[in-house]
Amino acid sequence: MKPRVLFVGRTRYRLPLAPSLAQKWDALAERMEVRVLASGTGRDARFRLVPPRRLDGPRFYLELPARVALELRAFRPDVVVAESPYEALAVELARRVTRSPAKVVAEIHGDWRVSTRLYGSRARHAVAPLGDRLAGWALRSADGHRAISAFTAGLVRALGREPAGVFPTYSDLGTFRGPVLPVPDTPQALFVGVLERYKNVEGLAAAWRIVARRMPEARLRIVGMGTQTEVAEALAREGVRWDRRLEPTEVARALDESRALLLPSSAEGLGRVIIEAFLRARPVAATRVGGIPDIVDDGVNGLLVAPGDTVALADAIERVLRDRDLAQRLGTAGLQTAERWVATPEEFADNVLRVVERVRA
Repeated sequence: MKPRVLFVGRTRYRLPLAPSLAQKWDALAERMEVRVLASGTGRDARFRLVPPRRLDGPRFYLELPARVALELRAFRPDVVVAESPYEALAVELARRVTRSPAKVVAEIHGDWRVSTRLYGSRARHAVAPLGDRLAGWALRSADGHRAISAFTAGLVRALGREPAGVFPTYSDLGTFRGPVLPVPDTPQALFVGVLERYKNVEGLAAAWRIVARRMPEARLRIVGMGTQTEVAEALAREGVRWDRRLEPTEVARALDESRALLLPSSAEGLGRVIIEAFLRARPVAATRVGGIPDIVDDGVNGLLVAPGDTVALADAIERVLRDRDLAQRLGTAGLQTAERWVATPEEFADNVLRVVERVRA
């Protein structure tokens, strides 16, 4: 008999799902009875979506325990998979109110303390101590944990628990597969990510200004949106190309047109964009934080620098932009190591099922 599994998260969906995303949920539905409680729009028998509203984030989390309680009573899941410690907190409250026997799996996609300190409005920092305590309680109350990298597995072990599973979240990377192009002659670097403090876009801007003085011919392209758009706007006035959003095919093309991907983060759970760059045979200049060293081997498939060291970051960017042969060698090595991080929807679903069964047992 298939286990019943409720997935709870802040991820925003638009139904009907795109074919690439539908593959993931179809594979999960073949192995278990699935219901998803998340944010988004559209109708589907498997999804219970909360449409976007004013003050969307705070309202979503304040209402989440009651919404989870309704699903615990109606769907009666065997296991609830929470997308982060904060969803796990809502699930744990609902489980206690309803006295549900459902087991709880808390997913660890990164250091949960980052969301209150380095993401969104700076006002979030005021609630950080309370958020830490509540998230810690939820993680200790969970029946199991799923980490996405060696780094996030270490966060679980620091709580005195062993992860029930360690594997990345499924992403459709088909767009980034296929024949790759040689590193271009134009010395262009690319940043793709949300414009938030944990991505250290201010540090990127400072490092790039150093590079631009040393290499007037160098080019930078930024892709992303977030609360720090003023940083991208300032760089755009200085000649940097800024795209607020690109489709995956356009991101792949932007990687092909660049010599290296830049990831100067202050915190990172894994860094999926690194895998995308490797699949296009492009190296990465990044900071040695979080899960980045789990993927990037300094001097082999990329260049790593200490977090917060703007000059070292500028030196690494300049080095890979000046030396085309180096960029080609690092990118080729990245392509050779990318496959270990790629999984099919079926492989991902099998991994999730193993976690579910382990927790139930």
